Amino acid sequence: MILERTVAPVFGANCYVLAPGPSSQAVVVDPGAGAAPGALSLLLSHGLSLGAVLLTHGHADHVWDTSALIEAARERGAVAPGEGQVPVYVPAPDLYRLDDPSGTTGIHLATGTSFADLAPGPWRRPGDVRPFPEAGFSQPVELVPGLAIRAVAAPGHSEGSSLFLLEAVLADNALMREAGAGEEDPTTADQERGHLIALDGDVIFKGSVGRTDLPGGDPVQMLGTLRFLASAISPETVLLPGHGAATTMAHEHRGNPYLAEAKVRGGDLRA
Repeated sequence: MILERTVAPVFGANCYVLAPGPSSQAVVVDPGAGAAPGALSLLLSHGLSLGAVLLTHGHADHVWDTSALIEAARERGAVAPGEGQVPVYVPAPDLYRLDDPSGTTGIHLATGTSFADLAPGPWRRPGDVRPFPEAGFSQPVELVPGLAIRAVAAPGHSEGSSLFLLEAVLADNALMREAGAGEEDPTTADQERGHLIALDGDVIFKGSVGRTDLPGGDPVQMLGTLRFLASAISPETVLLPGHGAATTMAHEHRGNPYLAEAKVRGGDLRA
């Protein structure tokens, strides 16, 4: 399997490229503002075609370059054969955000600058936006052939924030090493092994969590989400967040104060 990351220059949002193997269809996750060139480079370097885009939620810093990436991939012949429009999947509660990501995200700096002022170009809504399949919240679904993904609703940062789980068989991989889940024995580092991966957007970061003070955020929902995830997600799961370094659920159990609080107070209306 191929699993790589590029980082958008605006707000340092992580963008991931996933594919079952070389010369196959790929899913690009969260192409934020300025991420299109790096994502396209990863597609081309592995001979991949863009089969789908997956958005973990609808905030501007995770969606802005979606159309730019699709158009650039099409120009380079890196779009899945027979695709009229590349499908763009987003959790249904956040669909409305793609009409105006900057406005609905509500980021305004002290200078009065909005996200749209920071982005490399204007927002262009993709032509084929779809809700993530409802069936995918109870069983894995293939957005491209050979890549099965299952969703877990995780509201709090936004109404539609979700985790996307998949099983990945990887040899030596930079993201797994960064998370502390890589093979420690250098003599066996090139051997493939299985990992449970969670693309978790802005729900859990290494040592922190996503903010809840933007429009649609809810601190009580976030505590409930974190408490649920703490019990439902295996400690061995590798978390690939929307910002910052890869981590594991086990590491966050040990070192994330927000997760520790949620395990005690999650769902408490007085929180």
